Amino acid sequence: MARVPGRSVITRALPIGGRTSTIVPVAKWLGTPLARGAMATTRAKDSDRQDACRILDNALADGELSMTEHRERVSAATNAVTLGDLQRLVADLQFQSAPAQMPALKTRARRNGLGLLIAALATSVVLGIGIGWGLYGNTRSPLDFTTDPGAKADGVAAIVLTPPRQLQSLGGLTGLLEQTRKRFGDTMGYRLVVYPDYASIDRLDPADDRRVLSYTYRGGWGDPSSTAKSSADTVLVDLSKFDVKTMVGILRGAPETLGMKQSDVKTTYLTVEPAKDPTAPGALSLSLYVSTDYGSGYIVFAGDGTIKHVSYPT
Repeated sequence: MARVPGRSVITRALPIGGRTSTIVPVAKWLGTPLARGAMATTRAKDSDRQDACRILDNALADGELSMTEHRERVSAATNAVTLGDLQRLVADLQFQSAPAQMPALKTRARRNGLGLLIAALATSVVLGIGIGWGLYGNTRSPLDFTTDPGAKADGVAAIVLTPPRQLQSLGGLTGLLEQTRKRFGDTMGYRLVVYPDYASIDRLDPADDRRVLSYTYRGGWGDPSSTAKSSADTVLVDLSKFDVKTMVGILRGAPETLGMKQSDVKTTYLTVEPAKDPTAPGALSLSLYVSTDYGSGYIVFAGDGTIKHVSYPT
């Protein structure tokens, strides 16, 4: 028996082809093989190496291995570090009837931490889908994405808004007064100013009669701003009590009335406010202002179109 540092070995001679062949040292049998289920990365014991060598010996005797293959594999088995190394040396051999067999191996799960992380992420995704479906879903299953609520026909008809825009016209000014009634319930106020495409109105603050609420119209009456009353804010009148058709006619002829060219006109606006005539309470006074780069003028008339004053450009 020869000795190798740290390991007991034996030298055996097998009769092959009429002559004796010396097999390289293999580990001495040290007892019962490892339990089934050992890992491929588990360190091999001497007994495991000897089991492998016995299997290789039987394979040589049965003609599965050539002498050269046997010698190379026995050498590798003797120096094997892990059970996986030994398993690879005997995996292609028929050794079911051999006196010794290698323990069954299983591959160690790689990156257990990564597997747990992937499982946790998958669980979170499924949980998130379930919660989202429970809160906002309109399908039978949280995984049913075929019924996008935005793609469904809902039967809601389009509402096309057609507010008056050209306010210094018969239809536009009539529509503006109608919008005022819808918004406030009446057309009472201190002052109404009408520009070509927007208007403003001053009304009494119902919560404080010392203040005035000013609203601006741009397709609709917006939210008001509040200011203290001035000396001009003393009389409330119905600002719709004038002849709209007559007013529009006076407006369209105003440039010529004031001696201006229509092409020179830059600004035209109408002011409707209480008349100052003490003999006609509730009457209105309308003032039509026209401006150009070369001067400005205005026309003052009553609600029925009666002209009160014409101020020509200077």
